[in-house]
Amino acid sequence: MKILYVEDNEDNIYVLQTRLKRHGHELVIARDGASGVKLATSELPDLILMDLSLPILDGWEATRQIKTAAPTRHIPVIALTANAMSGDREKALAAGCDDFDTKPIVLPRLLEKILAHAPARRPT
Repeated sequence: MKILYVEDNEDNIYVLQTRLKRHGHELVIARDGASGVKLATSELPDLILMDLSLPILDGWEATRQIKTAAPTRHIPVIALTANAMSGDREKALAAGCDDFDTKPIVLPRLLEKILAHAPARRPT
C-alpha cells in the first residue's frame, strides 16, 4: 500500500517509515501541510497519515483541502497527534479525517487502523 506520511519531525519520520516499510508499505513523505496537499494530488496514495501540528499549513486545513478536492477526496486520512486534547478526535473527524490516533505511535494499533481503511482505495 502506498502511504503518504505528512510529518515535520525527522525522528518520527525515520521511525515510522522504517517500521511501515518492514510491513510492506511504500511511504511518500511530506514535511509540511502544503506539500502534503500537493503530494496527495500528484501521488494519489492509498492512505494518508496526517500530523496535525505542521508548518506552513496545519494538518486540519491540509485535510480539509484534500477532502474537498475531487481527485483526493476518496483517500482515507488518519490524523496523528502528540498533544491530544479533549475534543481533538471530534475536530479531526469534522475536518474530514477518517480516523484518529495518538503519538507516541503504538504500531499494532496503527496497523489495525491502516488495514481497516485499506479497502477504501481509489475507485476503478
